[in-house]
Amino acid sequence: MSAPVVISVAPGSAAAVCGLAPGDEVLRLNGQVPRDVIEWRMLVDEPELEIEVRRGGLVRTLELAKRPGEPLGADVESALFDQVRTCDNHCEFCFIYQLPPGMRKSLYLKDDDYRLSFLYGNFTTLTRFTEADLERVVTERLSPLNVSIHATNPELRATMLRNRRGATSLRWLRALLDHGIEVRGQLVVCPGVNDGAVLDETLAGILDLYPELVSLAVVPLGVSRFNPEPGMRPHTAQEAGQVVAAVHDWQEVFLTILGRRLVHAADEYYLLAGEPFPTAGRYDGFSMYEDGIGMARTFEQEFLGQVEAPSGPQSGFFAWVDGAPAEGYRAPRNPAGDTGLRSAQATGVRVALAPRRDAPIGILTAPYGAQVLAPLVDSLSRSDVRVIEVANEYFGGNTAVTGLMVGEDIARVLRLEPEGHRYLLPDVCLSEGRFLDGLTVDDLPRPVEVVATDGIALRRCLERKS
Repeated sequence: MSAPVVISVAPGSAAAVCGLAPGDEVLRLNGQVPRDVIEWRMLVDEPELEIEVRRGGLVRTLELAKRPGEPLGADVESALFDQVRTCDNHCEFCFIYQLPPGMRKSLYLKDDDYRLSFLYGNFTTLTRFTEADLERVVTERLSPLNVSIHATNPELRATMLRNRRGATSLRWLRALLDHGIEVRGQLVVCPGVNDGAVLDETLAGILDLYPELVSLAVVPLGVSRFNPEPGMRPHTAQEAGQVVAAVHDWQEVFLTILGRRLVHAADEYYLLAGEPFPTAGRYDGFSMYEDGIGMARTFEQEFLGQVEAPSGPQSGFFAWVDGAPAEGYRAPRNPAGDTGLRSAQATGVRVALAPRRDAPIGILTAPYGAQVLAPLVDSLSRSDVRVIEVANEYFGGNTAVTGLMVGEDIARVLRLEPEGHRYLLPDVCLSEGRFLDGLTVDDLPRPVEVVATDGIALRRCLERKS
């Protein structure tokens, strides 16, 4: 276990008054060794605090007293202070196995840690979950959690995970629900494996065994050009349409029996099938926005001024690796409160060597984003605004989401674009200023404006012409 390291201290805060400083290693809080930021937040909420730190090789003790509920005012550099619980599954559809070589080492780490599920919205299969984990989740109300289900048939689930515990680990899902923990489920659908009749069987199993699930996301298999599994392939348009139809049918079943639709298909399915997105009212309040469900419809509402506030932060791919806090963990209803971790989201618009504000505008986005944006931009009837589609050659395969755009591909496209234009880049493809391939916006051949990934921010940016 490594001690949490302080990276910043707010001026005038309780931490500053007691002498806590950046670089301090926090060994104990009131005599306890925190395992993660969840315990950290609970411990520092105490009004009287004794902090044992190591500074310059020397151990010293700091004492402070603060008002109940007053924040400590110190940020730490990571979410987990002990070892990340890695994944011991070997799913043939796992995207980690499909990453290109040469990326930063942290991106190849497969986790199956329920704490990262709570903190960042990662999905856990529960194959490494234990009685002690259940006790902690229930006692500390670490809710909601996200669970990868994929199939309710035990043998098929074990086969898909390539882990015999896959056949039995959903007992923990039942236990979590029995204790009132909110759980969001996910099915990654692989053509020829768990689609068709198997998908119907799984959704029937959800209704029978886990009807208390808050939501269930049905997402398509992602296949990169580095995919090592010959049996894994992208959906055809017809297969995508069949998945959409099955989800719609089961929504009516769930709505009749449970009073809510429960299951939703990812936006990608509608784009793949060439079908229109459901109306806003069919998304049950857009509760699955972070899972890529309802994003397009939400963006449309934001862009057209039908909502007054954006939908909130989005987690970039592998955002937890770089310390991006999840919306759920920041929410007041969670006992641990604010993480105090660094955010990977842009807070405004970054401009380097900015062109004239009235210059023609190019909106950089991935193929799926282009399908959503193009009709919205066309509705403006502005000849000075265009959508620039960035094909993902870095990952290849069927990779077409904006969050996986990398600097190398964006640079390739920008080299073919004229100088002096305004180029807008959504922040969802950046984590702490870096693309997944390690490049930064400063490495691009044209200056870009990094814009928050929501329709309101884009609309306001397009309106600023002077």
